Amino acid sequence: MKTFRLMTYNVHRCVGTDRKLDVERVAEVIAAERPDVVALQELDVGRARTQSVDQAHRLAELLKMSFHFHPAMAVEEELYGDAILTALPERRIKAQGLPLYRRVPGLEPRGALWIEVEVGGAKVQIINTHLGLVPQEQKRQAAALLGPEWIGDEAWRAPGVLLGDFNATPYSATYRMLRTALRDAQAPSPAWLRPATATFPSSFPFMRIDHVFVTKGLETRAVSSPYDARARIASDHLPLVIDLEITDAGDRAAEAAAR
Repeated sequence: MKTFRLMTYNVHRCVGTDRKLDVERVAEVIAAERPDVVALQELDVGRARTQSVDQAHRLAELLKMSFHFHPAMAVEEELYGDAILTALPERRIKAQGLPLYRRVPGLEPRGALWIEVEVGGAKVQIINTHLGLVPQEQKRQAAALLGPEWIGDEAWRAPGVLLGDFNATPYSATYRMLRTALRDAQAPSPAWLRPATATFPSSFPFMRIDHVFVTKGLETRAVSSPYDARARIASDHLPLVIDLEITDAGDRAAEAAAR
């Protein structure tokens, strides 16, 4: 049986709800869950507001993982964006921006990062993203992720995962768009019947805006979100942690893609 543990976590530039900048505290929250792959959103790299720390590099160093970082926004030497950390064998496939909604000026640029990891000999595609706040913006970005540059790319082969902070609840048009092509790892299935877990806000989580979407060939085996005092204060989001199993169908798909 091939299983691996994913985490998606909006770390709010490692500034907690107590307004304290603490990269090490965020690393402790992550380490306590022992994930194989960590998708992070809202990281600062070299920004004066967070003491010019390269947060992606520092977290990877503390967790003893390799990492890839994509700056969705750059202001001279200051960067802000998303990362994927893992201790599994991996390679970067693609990183680039997502469409802006120009009818609303001043919106924060958004992007996505795609890597391939190897789990027990099977290759798994993983895309981390952080969508915008405006519904029309989100829909354009979701359409781009489902299009030929991302999930429609010939390099995208099942099994695969799209995860991150989508700023979209299960009642939104954006979420429904993504569900046309992918399965919510928390959706009820013969293998998973438990209620879904919310992660925002961290003090009293009642909203599901952090999601893990999966292709065929992956089955959900566990879902959790730490709610101890450290996790509640480290960021305004809680991490979402999901254990996935690569099924026989997923193994066959991965083997076919490797040929």
